[in-house]
Amino acid sequence: MSEVSSVSRRGPYVSMITSRSVNLLIRAAMLFTVGVFLALVLNLLQVQRNVTLFPPDVISSIFSSAWWVPPCCGTAAALIGLLYPCMDRRLGEPHKLKREWSNVMRCVAVFVGINHASAKVDFANNVQLSLTLAALSVGLWWTFDRSRSGFGLGVIIAILATLATQLLVYNGVFQYTSPDFLYIRSWLPCIFFAGVITVGNIGRQLALYEYKVSQEKSHQD
Repeated sequence: MSEVSSVSRRGPYVSMITSRSVNLLIRAAMLFTVGVFLALVLNLLQVQRNVTLFPPDVISSIFSSAWWVPPCCGTAAALIGLLYPCMDRRLGEPHKLKREWSNVMRCVAVFVGINHASAKVDFANNVQLSLTLAALSVGLWWTFDRSRSGFGLGVIIAILATLATQLLVYNGVFQYTSPDFLYIRSWLPCIFFAGVITVGNIGRQLALYEYKVSQEKSHQD
């Protein structure tokens, strides 16, 4: 009887751990898909404007993107989307600003709009473009995030992503037309920052949805 009771006590715990692992994998897969989709769409904008140039032997997809770009963006989106809610819990700073899917969709739309502006709108010079995109990116954070952890992670990841891009350009993997900042465009960190905030909000919303579902199940039980 004691063995049966001990197994029954371990049962719900093992089930909870398994459920969390499955939910984590589902969230990671969804974030990966979002990252791949955004990479294809945004890279198409850049290629159409001739902002990004890939060597002919590297082009291997119908969207004129190097084959490794969408998977890398998808992996980065999965990591960032999982990291944001985790950091919120660790720092004790839960994200409570406008927590609904309609707000997340507006954030994605603004992010795509910022990229569209960088690719389509003609500015007098790169400095004016960089300052405009910086203001728009900070405005995106203020409108849809406003958390210190979100801003800090956005800045750190944007810097790391910019350094990685510089290394890729230096090694001839691809290049930017009219580079004005160490082989790349000076506004690129702003795009990375806005992308991190956007993916972070998606990850937070997915985590919130998972939490609400688990709470409803616990109340039903």
